[in-house]
Amino acid sequence: MTFKELNLSAPLLRAVQEAGYETPSPIQAAAIPPVLAGRDLMGCAQTGTGKTAAFALPMLDRLTANAPRRKGAVRALILTPTRELALQIGESFEAYGKYLKLRSTVIFGGVGQAPQVEALKKGVDILIACPGRLNDLIGQGFIDLSALEIFVLDEADRMLDMGFVHDVKKVIAKLPDQRQNLMFSATMPAEIEHLAAGILHDPAFVKVDPVSSTVDRIQQSLYYVEKGNKKLLLPWLIKNLQPPVVNALVFSRTKHGADKIAKDLTKQGIPAAAIHGNKSQTARVTALEDFKSGKTRVLVATDIAARGIDISELSHVFNYDLPEVPETYVHRIGRTARAGADGTAVSFCAPEEQEYLAGIEKLNRRKIPVVSGHPWDGVPAPVRPVLPVRGKKPRPEAEKQAETAPAKAAKAAVPAPKQEPKAAKNAVPAKPKKEETLMQDSNAKRGVRNDRRANNRGANAPKEAAAPRARRENAAPARGSNAQPKFDPHFVSAPEATPLRPARKTPAAPAAPAIRSAQEPQNNQNASRSGSRRNDRSEQRAAQSNNARPARNERGSAGNQNRTGSAPRAPKAEPARRGRNAAARDEDPGLMLISRRPPQQKYTSFEEYMDAHGGATAPIEDHSEEV
Repeated sequence: MTFKELNLSAPLLRAVQEAGYETPSPIQAAAIPPVLAGRDLMGCAQTGTGKTAAFALPMLDRLTANAPRRKGAVRALILTPTRELALQIGESFEAYGKYLKLRSTVIFGGVGQAPQVEALKKGVDILIACPGRLNDLIGQGFIDLSALEIFVLDEADRMLDMGFVHDVKKVIAKLPDQRQNLMFSATMPAEIEHLAAGILHDPAFVKVDPVSSTVDRIQQSLYYVEKGNKKLLLPWLIKNLQPPVVNALVFSRTKHGADKIAKDLTKQGIPAAAIHGNKSQTARVTALEDFKSGKTRVLVATDIAARGIDISELSHVFNYDLPEVPETYVHRIGRTARAGADGTAVSFCAPEEQEYLAGIEKLNRRKIPVVSGHPWDGVPAPVRPVLPVRGKKPRPEAEKQAETAPAKAAKAAVPAPKQEPKAAKNAVPAKPKKEETLMQDSNAKRGVRNDRRANNRGANAPKEAAAPRARRENAAPARGSNAQPKFDPHFVSAPEATPLRPARKTPAAPAAPAIRSAQEPQNNQNASRSGSRRNDRSEQRAAQSNNARPARNERGSAGNQNRTGSAPRAPKAEPARRGRNAAARDEDPGLMLISRRPPQQKYTSFEEYMDAHGGATAPIEDHSEEV
């Protein structure tokens, strides 16, 4: 079959003949007739089979034969995922429509919109656009698609992979209902079928080859190599591979990796350039033009260049990193062996990429031939040297080993110290049985719930956790319990934990002459009546005060009292000490008067206080309300 048999117009046949094409490809022979008839089309074919001409030639023929719906309106829209593919399609329309009066333009992001807006104002029949910039200009009012006649969605599967599905749906919502729809894709996953069902109306399906099949003319090979040795294997293959590498397209998984590969190749004397999404549009166009012209021998790209870039006579494709998606492998190697030429695809596989390789071979339904015996076959990747710390001079490994060996030997010779069992470490010293009984009686009388709950929790908890709790509870009153000293404006007494002891009676010292003279008649009158009662009260109050107050350490005794003054004066008591052995060292400090008026008088017993103030009937002054 020839292009003349496809019923194309004479200007198109002339342009095709000048482009060097005589026989249509399978996808062109199957797609051009239904498109010329005005039907919707779903085309599925592997890359490099001439899909651009399959929709460009019949579109130009139909637009030339039919009159426009509105003068100056956009009549055809081709939506593409990448800028490079949009530029390539624009070049194809210019080449095929060079003898026609149809005007076309390309719009995409990454460059200024002023030149694109000027071209739109002059009038455009065919618009090739990327989704992002197209929606932007539609929102600004520079593009009107209400009179559109033909809509083409090229590389539909790649459009979905790049996340343009929402932008595509926004564009479709602005199109008229009466239009011709064409969809082309290299693969046909379920998502594409759903999208086609919503766009196409009674379409003609054209499937030239099995889905995701590779080109038989491509010679594929696989090299097992460590990840760190890939940068050494790639330049070695480019220099020594047979047939020789005229020009090569190297695919990297990441943008940073593409820059690094191009830099390493340039250091090896191989002209290389990188192209990816982080590059400016000017840098991407320059790198692509230099590669096509032969100034650059190797072009390193990410998967953005895996679709639609048509490089004539590309001899080799290198998969520096295996793609995570198996279909991407098909698009990558499809950059070579285009238009009936032969090509070679070389893939590197590191141990961590075995899963990706299995997916690719499962999709292609055949194993990729493995090449063994190369210089880095089974060679471990070089270990990166540890960078020295700033300000420290790195030492050789021999010196480090010589220093560490004696230290390890000495450490092994010294016997390890015996570790005490945990029970001994957390053990609580035993207390006298009498003190424990008194403590239990006191807690029972006051109804301390917190102590009981703490004891229950300690009994149910593990032994390691219960030991510290028991030590804390025995050393001091539990937090929140009622075992707190009550305030008495006149007396401070011994703690409740101190065992009861008989009150220490000391001979009463003679009182000051002034006080005795003032109180003497009253003492003589009540002496016989209050003698026995005074002794009983003193013992009862001493016992009660011993059970109600915290412990204090006493350094002095009654024998150290100052007997020369007007009233006996007790020495200062030490502050209370908290600890496990505090209760064993406690002694009864006796009773002390707290007076808010100088001079402060301290007494060791209740009898001394009563004698100093005139007996049992003497009023006790209360200064607690004074400040």
